[in-house]
Amino acid sequence: MYAPLRSQKRQISAERLLRARSTFSKSVIVLVAVSILGTTELMFIEPGVKINGAYYRDVFLGQHILPAIRSVAGDFFTFQQSNAPAHRAGDTVEFLSRNTPDFISPLLLPPNSPDLNPVDYEVWACSSNASTVAGFATSTTWNSVSSRSGFASSIDRAVRQWRVRLRACVRANGGHFEYKL
Repeated sequence: MYAPLRSQKRQISAERLLRARSTFSKSVIVLVAVSILGTTELMFIEPGVKINGAYYRDVFLGQHILPAIRSVAGDFFTFQQSNAPAHRAGDTVEFLSRNTPDFISPLLLPPNSPDLNPVDYEVWACSSNASTVAGFATSTTWNSVSSRSGFASSIDRAVRQWRVRLRACVRANGGHFEYKL
C-alpha cells in the first residue's frame, strides 16, 4: 500500500495492509567451502549470534572455515566470499590477505552477484528438494553433492563454470547474467 513518507507499519491499520504477518520466517546461516579437492562439512552459525567483522574473522574464519579448508586442500586454495558487510570489513580483508595463499578481495567483485559464487549457483541450487536447512544437511542431496561420485559432477561443474561466469559478468558490466548463460 502507499503511505505517507516516514510512516511506520504500526501507524497503519491492519486492514489497509496488503499482507500482514506477525513474524518473519526463521533463517539459518550455513557456510561451506567447496573445491575440486573436496568439501568442508556444513557449518552453522547459532541463531541469534550477531555476525560482525570481528566475529566472522576471529571465530568463523580463524577457528572454523580456514582450518576446515586447509584440512581439505592444504595450502593450495583460492578464497572467495560474497560482499556481505562482515566479509568486506577492512580487518577481514587484511586478515584473509595475510592468511590465505590466494584471496579474491570483495573489492574486485560486483556488489551483488551470487552468479559468481559456486556455492550459490550450484550447491544451494541442489537444496531445493529439502524443506528445511536441517533436512538439507542430512538429506541425500547434500550427501550426494559432497560425496566423491556426486561431488565430481556437481562441484567440478561449478568450478569449471567459474571462468565462463566471470567473463559473462564482465560483459554484463557487473550486473546479473545468469539468463545469458
